[in-house]
Amino acid sequence: MPLSHRRESAHGSRSIARLTTGALTLALLSSTLVTAGPAAAADPIYKDPAQPVAARVNDLLPRMSLNEKIGQMTQGERASVSAADVTTYRLGSLLSGGGSAPNPNTATAWADMYDNYQRSSLATPLNIPLIYGVDAVHGHNNVRGATIFPHNIGLGATRDPALVQRIGEATAKEVAGTGIDWDFAPCLCVARNDRWGRTYESFGEHPEIATSMTSMITGLQGSALNQPGSVLATAKHWIGDGGTTGGKDQGDTQISEAELRSVHLPPFREAIARKVGSVMITYSSWNGAKLHGHKYLITDLLKNELGFTGLVVSDYNAIDQIDGQPGFTAAEVRQSINAGIDMVMVPAEWRKFIDLLRAEVQAGRVPMSRIDDANRRILTKKFELGLFEKPLTDRSFTGTVGSPAHRALAREAVRKSQVLLKNANGVLPLPKTASKVFVAGKNANDIGNQSGGWSISWQGSSGDITPGTTVLQGIRAAVSPQTTVTYERGGNGVDGSYQAAIAVVGETPYAEFNGDRPGGLGLDAEDLATLNRLKAAGIPVITVLVSGRPLDIAPQLPDWTALVAAWLPGTEGNGVADVLFGDHKPTATLPVSWMASAAQQPVNVGDGKTPLFGYGFGDRFPATQSPYSLIGASYYDEQRGTDVQRCTDSGCGQNVGWLAAGDYLAYADVDFGATAPRTVTTRVASGATGTGTLEYRLGSPTGPVVATVSGASTGGWQTWQSRVANVSGNATGVQRLYLVAAGGGGANFVNVNWFQFAR
Repeated sequence: MPLSHRRESAHGSRSIARLTTGALTLALLSSTLVTAGPAAAADPIYKDPAQPVAARVNDLLPRMSLNEKIGQMTQGERASVSAADVTTYRLGSLLSGGGSAPNPNTATAWADMYDNYQRSSLATPLNIPLIYGVDAVHGHNNVRGATIFPHNIGLGATRDPALVQRIGEATAKEVAGTGIDWDFAPCLCVARNDRWGRTYESFGEHPEIATSMTSMITGLQGSALNQPGSVLATAKHWIGDGGTTGGKDQGDTQISEAELRSVHLPPFREAIARKVGSVMITYSSWNGAKLHGHKYLITDLLKNELGFTGLVVSDYNAIDQIDGQPGFTAAEVRQSINAGIDMVMVPAEWRKFIDLLRAEVQAGRVPMSRIDDANRRILTKKFELGLFEKPLTDRSFTGTVGSPAHRALAREAVRKSQVLLKNANGVLPLPKTASKVFVAGKNANDIGNQSGGWSISWQGSSGDITPGTTVLQGIRAAVSPQTTVTYERGGNGVDGSYQAAIAVVGETPYAEFNGDRPGGLGLDAEDLATLNRLKAAGIPVITVLVSGRPLDIAPQLPDWTALVAAWLPGTEGNGVADVLFGDHKPTATLPVSWMASAAQQPVNVGDGKTPLFGYGFGDRFPATQSPYSLIGASYYDEQRGTDVQRCTDSGCGQNVGWLAAGDYLAYADVDFGATAPRTVTTRVASGATGTGTLEYRLGSPTGPVVATVSGASTGGWQTWQSRVANVSGNATGVQRLYLVAAGGGGANFVNVNWFQFAR
């Protein structure tokens, strides 16, 4: 039975080999870099898909020359490798670094590029296919038009491994649809200091979260690697990169082995249990020793003790860091390979790597047993992926890139990742029927900012980088057609007539190294100025924080009525609006401790420090509201014909005005309890000549009346009186309460500030 159904036929690798030009054949024969392996049998075992993988590897390895084996261990970057290079040097792997894409950057162009390289690999004497890797770390994020999911920190907030597995499945389909076989994801680091620029790549500060989210691996790899739409997953970065001193990227994790094993190892143990196909080594050091040359951690611990049988790959140019000097050397090549690295990512200088490794093997400083072990691991994964049978892109998946179904899944992930941190007076959810809502902030209408780093380019960038829905667009789609949504990035023009202001602020895109913040972690000057303008308007301010980590916001928090941590949601900003306007309730909890100040870093659960918000915290919308507490009139969830304005007397806040006969306000889930109230106090103001009434009704605008309040003139539209009315009828249990205007001669006759029932 064939091992693979995931790729189209290569249409005959022997035919492709016959198409090789005479010049290329001559170059191959005369090259000192490549020597032919043993003569192939007429029907070699390694080409028989009915044979077990181990038998196929055992058959292929003796047929390979040293140069072919070294080629398999070499991974170059597409921008530095031609199709002819793949054939000439027998390269085993290519990658696209962040932002390295074909032109045009479309799914079809990616598939065409991949197939072109793959055909070149099949033109080699042994027809060993390439394996092509890419950092699809939150969806297929290098491809314009692909679905970009929330970054890992947001997924960690969901506490939903099943959701993350579905995201893995969707990502795998989009990746496979562009030909790519290998995803450098998921990142299983445990981030212990928010100053680290890769914090958003972590699922959280505690190993329990990353361990549970290894479900991503199952989603990416499927039930078997040779199944349609499956790709090879990568557990990264081995090991301890989230624990560097000071949160410094590529720094030194100065901890005991006991802590390394208890905090940073558990997610990798679970990844191996899920049969992850590859592991990538971290740039960082452990107690002064670079991981890329650390035989104890790579061979003794990862391969031998934990029993990892997949392939170990280096990070981008990382072997060059072993000696701390620019330019990788023979000693660095020797140390990294002998430490247990199977494939080396050398983007541009791959020819130099091939020469140095060959010389080290020929000199006996790297044993052939190590070369064969590396090749056995690499070839095993290629056979398991079914690349020998169906090496070209399965175009049936190309159309899934950015599909409506995948975007709907991303929107679900966004709304499930929103963490409600503050919600004074129950301001959230906002009413969809509000007459006016103000939106501000640099991250409100910017796909690039809300997607963060590793989005189309390595560091990410602001602006219209790829199709999607901004948070502002999501807000506009959520509200009623009668609601006016005003957007001004800096908050200019806001006034007291708006029911609320939504400030979408936070970080702009960054990735590793550039994202480190050894200084402060506060909001920038633009955000602070925007927030101050909104505060001065005297209306509720709902702050939506778009960021890759907690920020130092304790000084500003008292000025905000509500705070939502939106993390880096990706392309589907409508998921943020889903929560703000109550279509879905917030369910997420913090995957990290939220600092009381930047000086507190590092702060983690169990360390005895008191954070602003603790690990696992997440507020909820109240199931009910009490009528025996003061209810602000402007905190309705439905209205007809009214408007909101700022009160002029001190401490009044907002009032609802312009009420005329038939206008109403509605309040959901008002719990009167088993005993009905006796009275209701309503704070009103009126400068009208006509007199109307305010009726409290249950269930609908025409439901039973339980109280009636006079709307007679108080002597001015901001001259307030508290009027008490008796309550009758069956005002018990949980009710939808309506405040309905009646009479008044058809004109506006009253403003309402608040009301409160009493028994």
